[in-house]
Amino acid sequence: MSDPDISLSQSHADEDSHSSADLPEGWLRVGSLDMDAQGIARRPDGKVVFIEGALPFELVSVQVNRKKNNWEQGTVTQIHHESSQRVRPGCPHFGLHTGSCGGCKMQHLEASAQVAVKQRVLEDNLWHLGKVKTETLLRPIEGPTWGYRYRARLSVRYVIKKGEVLIGFHERKSRYIADMKVCPVLPPHVSRMLLPLRELIGQMAARETLPQLELACGDTVTALVLRHLEPLSDADKALLRTFAAAQNVQWWLQPKGPDTVHLLDEGGPQLGYGLPDFGITMPFRPTDFTQVNPFINRVLVARALRLLQANKGERVIDWFCGLGNFTLPIATQAAEVLGIEGAETLVARSRDNYALNQAMRAEGQSLAPTQFVARNLFEMTPAMLVADGAADKWLVDPPREGAFALVKALAELHEDPALRQGWTPPRRIVYVSCNPATLARDAGILVHRAGYRCVSAGVINMFAHTAHVESMAMFELA
Repeated sequence: MSDPDISLSQSHADEDSHSSADLPEGWLRVGSLDMDAQGIARRPDGKVVFIEGALPFELVSVQVNRKKNNWEQGTVTQIHHESSQRVRPGCPHFGLHTGSCGGCKMQHLEASAQVAVKQRVLEDNLWHLGKVKTETLLRPIEGPTWGYRYRARLSVRYVIKKGEVLIGFHERKSRYIADMKVCPVLPPHVSRMLLPLRELIGQMAARETLPQLELACGDTVTALVLRHLEPLSDADKALLRTFAAAQNVQWWLQPKGPDTVHLLDEGGPQLGYGLPDFGITMPFRPTDFTQVNPFINRVLVARALRLLQANKGERVIDWFCGLGNFTLPIATQAAEVLGIEGAETLVARSRDNYALNQAMRAEGQSLAPTQFVARNLFEMTPAMLVADGAADKWLVDPPREGAFALVKALAELHEDPALRQGWTPPRRIVYVSCNPATLARDAGILVHRAGYRCVSAGVINMFAHTAHVESMAMFELA
């Protein structure tokens, strides 16, 4: 297990005024929660203790498992005073002990309280890492907390000694696969499929060489991607076809890397999702990156475009555009759009999605002219920004690493007008992030070096019951 994120957790602990000095010996008063869902307490001597299973405002006893000079880490053994926000986990496989499923970390905390913790993490990161305070906190975006996970990668293992197959997420703090019989965060029809899938793979001759099963649900199609290390026999393929007919799923096979994914049988409906607010249809392949939670994604896109406020007189750049999840909706509002992504294969797919949606639109409702280009977005320079041309507004949706090179190049143009050559910066930037730490870092550059204000920021509960924090911030030129 890796060390706790001291930089994040310490910010909570430093502000925690609760002392354990007045408690019976061995008891601790929990003051806050970190993003590994560990309660944070202080011993009477000031030493920080991270406690798995403890929630804020609880009085607990702890079994210490790790000790360092300035912190300890342990597991709650007894709760003397329980938090009002503690709830019964909704999954029978959730727990704190080894052997429990490690897919979720917060099921013991009431769902709205989870969102409050994530909002606090965003605020803390913006201030402690970026020295930025947003002018307005956006209301958190929330949605279904169960049955929402339309994308998942499940491990598969045939246990020879037991003669059975396991399919699921890894156990907590372990490389072993949890013995999952249900999974309430998966769509109900997929959760009900777990045991039949175990039976199916147990019947296959290739059962010892099938390490992974990937799930991708579209609006009308459920796709299953089977990773296989050896070619499948005709008999095994027949078993897959029988299962597909009974469960109404579509099988894809992956013999090697993601680029080798292909349908077991050509034909049938296409995998895709819609953005009905914008009249957009997004086809995708089951190994493409798409948002895990389609309900939240629709609201996420709508909020991003409301904050962006693009209009028919403006040019917009969508950085890290992917398949066009934001680009195509922007093209329903702006005058011109440029989508930039790091891989030419993704850019080609974006162009195809644009062409499909353009062809589907009624007369007089055409999408704005949109260009897609491939570029290494982690090696951006001021000269490259100038070459892309000025845009009125930006939408930035980077991976976990953030958009450091991009915002640094923007800051350098602000600091040295001689580099601009008539280029002007965007008046507004909407930044969508899956990592509050890199968002905070980039926000610090935008505010302190590039001449922007952080007008608003808030969280999106894309992954309920997990420690993942999705967030959004809007910046305007000061």
